[in-house]
Amino acid sequence: MCKYGIINNDDEGGKIIAKGTNCDITTYGINDANICASGIVAQSTGVEFTCLGQKIKLGIPGKFSVYNALAAIGICSKLDVSLPVIASALKKANGVKGRVEVVPTERDFTILIDYAHTPDGLKNVLQSVRAFAEGRVVVLFGCGGDRDTGKRPQMGKIAGELADFCIVTSDNPRTEEPAAIIRDILAGMKEATAEYIVLENRRSAIEYAIKHAKPKDVIVLAGKGHETYQILANKTIHFDEREVVAEVLSIR
Repeated sequence: MCKYGIINNDDEGGKIIAKGTNCDITTYGINDANICASGIVAQSTGVEFTCLGQKIKLGIPGKFSVYNALAAIGICSKLDVSLPVIASALKKANGVKGRVEVVPTERDFTILIDYAHTPDGLKNVLQSVRAFAEGRVVVLFGCGGDRDTGKRPQMGKIAGELADFCIVTSDNPRTEEPAAIIRDILAGMKEATAEYIVLENRRSAIEYAIKHAKPKDVIVLAGKGHETYQILANKTIHFDEREVVAEVLSIR
């Protein structure tokens, strides 16, 4: 029903969609597509690549950022926006709050905040980080209370397999006992090989991660993302991880 279609050619679902339409299709992908990314350089602060002869720089880390940028290039090209203008705009894009968000530290390590609070979400962000991390991948995470208990050991196992060091802490415990939630997570952690520590208080956990950071480490604070609060048994408190990081860094 569309005049134009911008399709991810590296995705099997995208290929199925492309076959089922008669509109003008433009494909994008890493290698085999109308719009490709070459010379990809993945860093903790973003990605760089070349597309159609134009250097592209985006300040959002992760391979998914390459695909998102290619999709934007495809769409804008159909709207007659020139490639240099697209490149300039992408360079200024800061991403979405709490989605692989780079927290300024001015230190020799990187801190990312991500909303990953499901097994799939945690797996995706840690795989993305592993692709560019030069040092250790350190993940700090917990699981929400009064929610699906089955995902807790799954997330523990995923973290233990994809991270080099794990800090297990609280998320939004709600009416559940935080220690009980953590025990469920540890059941999966013990199936993996990564070293880990348990610090129930989330602020203390963040402080530990920062104070024990090594050069080139990438620390992922997973689960809270854009949230600026923490839901406890009898109250909701203000809790912004960006503020906590800034406070800890000021006294480190």
